[in-house]
Amino acid sequence: MSKMKIPAKLTLSWLREAYGSHQLSPEEVMEEIVKRSKRDEEMNIWITPPKMEKIHPYLERLSEIDFASSPLWGIPFAIKDNIDLANVPTTAGCEEFSYIPAEHSTVVERLIEAGAIPVGKTNLDQFATGLVGTRSPYGETHNSLRPELISGGSSSGSAVSVARGQAVFSLGTDTAGSGRVPAALNDLVGLKPSLGAWPTKGVVPACASLDCVTVFSHSLDEAYQVDAVVRGFDQEDPWSRKMPIPFAKLPKKICLPKDNIPFYGPYASEYQQAWNNAVEQLKQLPITIEYIDYEFFREAAAILYDGPFVAERWADLGEFIRNHPDVTFPVTEKVLRSGDLPKYNATSVFHSLHKLQEFKRKAQSLLKDAVLVTPTAGGTWTREQVRKDPIKTNSDMGLYTNHCNLLDLSAIAVQAGEAEKNLPFGITFFALSHEEGLIAGAAEVFVKKNKEIQKTIPIAVCGLHMRGFPLEKQMLEFGASFVREDVTADKYQFIKLQSEPAKPGLVKKKSGGNAIELEIWEMPVSSFGEFLTLISAPLGIGKVELQDGTEVSGFICEAYAAEDAEDISDSRSWRKVPLNI
Repeated sequence: MSKMKIPAKLTLSWLREAYGSHQLSPEEVMEEIVKRSKRDEEMNIWITPPKMEKIHPYLERLSEIDFASSPLWGIPFAIKDNIDLANVPTTAGCEEFSYIPAEHSTVVERLIEAGAIPVGKTNLDQFATGLVGTRSPYGETHNSLRPELISGGSSSGSAVSVARGQAVFSLGTDTAGSGRVPAALNDLVGLKPSLGAWPTKGVVPACASLDCVTVFSHSLDEAYQVDAVVRGFDQEDPWSRKMPIPFAKLPKKICLPKDNIPFYGPYASEYQQAWNNAVEQLKQLPITIEYIDYEFFREAAAILYDGPFVAERWADLGEFIRNHPDVTFPVTEKVLRSGDLPKYNATSVFHSLHKLQEFKRKAQSLLKDAVLVTPTAGGTWTREQVRKDPIKTNSDMGLYTNHCNLLDLSAIAVQAGEAEKNLPFGITFFALSHEEGLIAGAAEVFVKKNKEIQKTIPIAVCGLHMRGFPLEKQMLEFGASFVREDVTADKYQFIKLQSEPAKPGLVKKKSGGNAIELEIWEMPVSSFGEFLTLISAPLGIGKVELQDGTEVSGFICEAYAAEDAEDISDSRSWRKVPLNI
């Protein structure tokens, strides 16, 4: 079997093709995942990290099941460490709480039956209480793109494991937004099915009546492929409901908040602009837009933590907290103990239930045949900012998520471009629980439109347009972003042109030549035409062959220019040419 390069992002479709053509084995994929987990060890993604000896029994089982009829055959997935994987500790982010389950949770069992390979248990905000990814004695999970920023939580490690190429998809849980906020902050899709659609048997409860198991993936299609495997009634789960697999269809209208909505954090203005851009894209869809009064959604959201529902968390975990003083993460214990306050008595519970029933009826009327769209998050924070103000920063992250399960809505968080370089921005589609197909249909057409707008072309640059050189700003002005460093095939002559300022030229040779270091950038297709008008002879854009044999668009030079130019091929890089600027 020939060695195949495994991409940085793992997708179900790519792996299925590689397995089906026998170019790659599951063992090779799992070995690469173990290497990547060690590479990223300081990011605190895992509580039980990937290890081949733990993965091996699941690999052996693949020989017993049919590839064609097993939709997730050999597909690696990660599990949030409040979801049971048989014979592996479930910690919920607290070592003293941990236990070793004798059997898989229902969702994990169904995935394994379909051929999926569990690779490890991921870090989380302790007891799934938090939306920031910093409330864990196992360390703060780093954002996959900017390590100084939060990863989002509570399903922090699950999201980052997918974003960093250590799983194709991962399981999270979502009570207040934990399956959506980390998706937004790590450039992923986060699907939160309707309450009860996925069984919660074998899941450590946060608020048992509101808890959902969720999936993180790189695409809508792959999220729904997982949904098709996991969804289904479980007689042994008291919260399970018979919810059919959603059939994607377009809603009659998209509801948007009519009032100015708040943004927060160090990138508040960038997030607001990204939301404005997303709204303009929504207006281009073949769906009617209606602006609505969003206030009752805010009021519903407040019930989750500023009302007696927090007592449900205490009902499940209070005995452990009382019997194990000083072992819980301090801010987590503070939140949980608030559920034991005298003001949250039976009377307050019924007052909230009655108010919530009013809100549910209002949502049912407003969202009939419709979807609600909001930012998934109105901003983000640095991990340092969260340490300084853990309650307020966490509360802000739930502004657009907390209402969802209380109102019995389904939701899917998708990407909507970037607020800034390496700062993804996402929006969420909400629908009534029995109309999940509406979010599937609306999200699908939005993502397609967004991809058309965001479509990019790779460009190889080898001189003044590289990072740190004078024309880098030109790349940025045209919306380009740096992807990676690379090297040409060893077929090029590298010359220093007689120009002011000095610049290099890349000339492909019929024979001989060197491998030249360059950078690969991506530029929006919409900007590429105008960018070309700035390039003057003898330079131009053509095909550049890379060391792996692939070709990309990039700067090339007409051969005649080499006659009067200095040959600098031996330098192999513009960065190594003396006085090259």
